[in-house]
Amino acid sequence: MSWPASADDTKPATTILLVARTELPDSNFKDAVVLVMNNIAPAPAGLIINRPTRTPVSELFPDVKRLAPLDDKVYFGGPVQTETVSFLFRADTPPEHAIPVLDGVYLSTNAELLRKLLGREKPMEGLRIFIGYSGWGPGQLQAENARGDWTHAPADARA
Repeated sequence: MSWPASADDTKPATTILLVARTELPDSNFKDAVVLVMNNIAPAPAGLIINRPTRTPVSELFPDVKRLAPLDDKVYFGGPVQTETVSFLFRADTPPEHAIPVLDGVYLSTNAELLRKLLGREKPMEGLRIFIGYSGWGPGQLQAENARGDWTHAPADARA
């Protein structure tokens, strides 16, 4: 699966937060908060937003010298396609090659857009980079919800 290239490729995302309950059997999601976006794939997909890795962003992009002194980490977005890099970022106007997920917050996998964001004076301001994502097959998330594996919370761009 790949994320849509732009908002033109999909319906607007319906976005919620899933908070893993302690009974959830999958260790990938222990204590996880997942930003789940419906309508961007055949089944729900999302990113674990509270799982920083030990890998500094500067290690992923050693050629971007302004990242070297920063301590920002790459986040583990989930166990699916862990070689895939995606990112959430804030923008005042809808950028090309990104889809809106919340008011003023966008998702993309576009390498050129990411390089552009990393070239800013404050490269990591309003930007979070993820490896992998969280995905569910048709009916899987509904079954997990019925089992009580998740609690739901509204997603808010101010968080």
